[in-house]
Amino acid sequence: MNERNQEKGILTLAREVLRIESEAVGALSGRIGDDFVRAVQALLACKGRVVVTGIGKSGHIARKIAATMASTGTPAFFVHAAEASHGDLGMITRDDVVIGISYSGTTSEVLAIMPAIKREGAFLITMTGNPSSPLAKEADIHLSCHVEREACPLNLAPTASTTATLAMGDALAIACLDAKGFTKEDFARSHPGGALGRRLLLRVEDVMRRGNDIPCVHPGTTMLDAVKEISRKGIGMTAVTDETGHLLGVFTEGDLRRLIERIGDIRPVVIGDVMTRNPKTIHPEALAAEAASIMDRGRCNQLPVVDNEGRIVGALNVHDLMTAKVI
Repeated sequence: MNERNQEKGILTLAREVLRIESEAVGALSGRIGDDFVRAVQALLACKGRVVVTGIGKSGHIARKIAATMASTGTPAFFVHAAEASHGDLGMITRDDVVIGISYSGTTSEVLAIMPAIKREGAFLITMTGNPSSPLAKEADIHLSCHVEREACPLNLAPTASTTATLAMGDALAIACLDAKGFTKEDFARSHPGGALGRRLLLRVEDVMRRGNDIPCVHPGTTMLDAVKEISRKGIGMTAVTDETGHLLGVFTEGDLRRLIERIGDIRPVVIGDVMTRNPKTIHPEALAAEAASIMDRGRCNQLPVVDNEGRIVGALNVHDLMTAKVI
């Protein structure tokens, strides 16, 4: 086979894999019904935790389903079916809902722990590809993840079946999320290290410059001294305040360049005569993402931070937001 034909063969096979898997997931939507509703209701009524278990490829899918549930408002964790028989069953209580996953429904390690789970009194949901399998028959509720064939050309490697099972788990998690009224803020609280968490949780006061790091001069300050303050503090601007700390205006490096172009010699100038009055500001309690939005709309790189009385309490530069990964 020449190189060109090999490339065509690769693309043809890849497209066939994607077609088979997408059809497998699409077929699930016409199959779910009352059992799915009952499963969601059981998850919502759970007083303990949702325990998802499996082994092999199904174990990997089970682990991901547990992680998705945990991050979307349904407390859940994964238990490896083989480890469960050697002590980890102690993690399961009568208040829990267990989701057992095995596409064949005959996986010995999963079946081995079912009697103990039922004796404990935990509610059991199973996900298999065979409603007549032993695992399906053990369940309080069974959800079928049957696929017509695997995407593997040999029809052996778990591919379409694992994709369908994962999609069913996602459907359960998102149905619970919606029923609980889970919000973006709730999601952010469980993802404080992620981009969304930073955007929804990080406040201006968490990233702003404070105290002696705030560039600040009085209106009678000469331009040369004001420029020195801008250089010392390194955020490209200085705030101008009165004796009580109330913000009167700002002056930026961009203002300086324009002033030099306009008048040349800036030595006789005092900052109060050339500052920008009524500048854009932000409060320390505001979201850092809001500060980023104000800077973007105003095409500015700095913001003074003021309290409710208009006193300067901080300063913010676009690089501060970039360092905090808000933008």
